[in-house]
Amino acid sequence: MTKRDVVFPAGRQALYERNRYSPAIRSNGFLFVSGQVGSREDGSPEPDLEAQVRLAFHNLTSILEAAGCTFDDVVDVTVFMVDPESTFETAWKVVPEFWGSAPHPTLTAVGVTWLYGFDFEIKVIAKLPESAAG
Repeated sequence: MTKRDVVFPAGRQALYERNRYSPAIRSNGFLFVSGQVGSREDGSPEPDLEAQVRLAFHNLTSILEAAGCTFDDVVDVTVFMVDPESTFETAWKVVPEFWGSAPHPTLTAVGVTWLYGFDFEIKVIAKLPESAAG
């Protein structure tokens, strides 16, 4: 097996190493990003839902930037929400700040019962720009 080409955002490598997973892996011209939550620097959840969603997008953006990407390079999105019936509208108010203009990436939304104290998680697959495809 070839060694994984891991992408770490600035300042959060210890958090990922402590939790034993990679924030993102470059492979075959794509960037596969692990689910990002609205965690503070210490890894704890941001308690306000709207702020938590915004922070999840900021954490995602940091990883995309570390790989030479932007949200415009994202081709597929999966979001997970605890109790989506009551959280969807609040969470989705934040999306236009980061989503960009059409055509938008594909989207799968999944309602879950538990996200380790978080209410929202987003994972993506992005097409690496030719210069970042490594």
